[in-house]
Amino acid sequence: MKNLVRSTDTFIRPLTKGPGHHWFGYYDKLQFDPSSRYVLGMKVDFEHRRPRLDDVISVGMIDLKESDSWTELGSSYAWCWQMGCMLQWRPGFDCQVMWNDRQGDEFICHILNVKTGGKRTLPFPFFSVHPSGKLGLGLDFERLEYMRPGYGYVGLTDRNEDILAPDDMGIYLIDFEKGTRKLIISFEQLAQIPDPTRDLSGCKHYCNCLLFNPDGSRFVFLHRWRTDGGKGWPFKTRMISSDIDGANLHILVPGGCGHFNWRDSRHLIVQENGFSIYEDLAGRCEQIGAGVLPGSGGHVSYLPGGRWIVGDTYPDNDRLQMLYLYNVETGRFGIIGTFESPAEYTGSRAGDCDDEWRCDLHPRVSPDGNFLTIDSPHRGDGRQIYLVDIIMLVSE
Repeated sequence: MKNLVRSTDTFIRPLTKGPGHHWFGYYDKLQFDPSSRYVLGMKVDFEHRRPRLDDVISVGMIDLKESDSWTELGSSYAWCWQMGCMLQWRPGFDCQVMWNDRQGDEFICHILNVKTGGKRTLPFPFFSVHPSGKLGLGLDFERLEYMRPGYGYVGLTDRNEDILAPDDMGIYLIDFEKGTRKLIISFEQLAQIPDPTRDLSGCKHYCNCLLFNPDGSRFVFLHRWRTDGGKGWPFKTRMISSDIDGANLHILVPGGCGHFNWRDSRHLIVQENGFSIYEDLAGRCEQIGAGVLPGSGGHVSYLPGGRWIVGDTYPDNDRLQMLYLYNVETGRFGIIGTFESPAEYTGSRAGDCDDEWRCDLHPRVSPDGNFLTIDSPHRGDGRQIYLVDIIMLVSE
């Protein structure tokens, strides 16, 4: 494998620039369209604080073949720094994009045809989209915002604020074609699944990070809770997998775990102390990249074909974030680049030890596997979106 440490001036180009601040957010959403030509993004005119009720973001599309021109697509009042408004291309539909919004006292979602301008609006938000694009998973973003600031949306009050494990709130299955949703897993149900090492009584429950597997047969999610009636910090976590109708629940990772992604429809890479490969429903796992892959934090994805992993790290003591590639066949590791994240990209709700408005790199992969995009403030004009050319790096 070629030396991966390359000049950021020659193979990383900014797709956006100030005075506005641009970003995309989470690493497991489809930022590129199927042709790898168009890249989605969001824009806002401030940083370094929590969103307020009247803070609106712009939703747009960047054309990589037309001087990175920006086309405005819409706006949203339902967003957060980590995941934005869930903006993404709709799988299975070449020219449709989706995102969440707020109208009055409801969170909603839009589905827009970028060619015709036709738009549908559904009366609920989504979190994850099925590979077919016809189904999705949803949750209550108002509860998520209270339990984990920076991941939910401001604007609504949790209707079950005083209930630790409500039976009418949890994970929903969405039918985008019919415009319906159905509760398939409740917090009450999750709280009743025993944990052999931890007492769940007196804990307040929520979920985060819902993700379908590549063939759409199952999904995983993080079941989380906070002790002391929801006031305890930090939160506790276990990873659970499920059929798409909420049946056949399986505790995949019983202890604490971090970021994850599917390798294929049966296996996931999971960040713990290092990284492990878990086989769904089988109870088997094995370490990967021991002593090579960075062991703490970070977000990982497989490039098409499964030979390469791309990942990032949180800022180190010098406030530098690493972007790297790892060849799973040869075990070779290389740093693509390091990016400074200034100290002002920290901050959170008082009492919660978390960086609510940090700017993670969150590397996203183009469908053709030739490019990455990242969010970074390293050039001094706020968080912006950058395109990373990895064609030569993965051509061995």
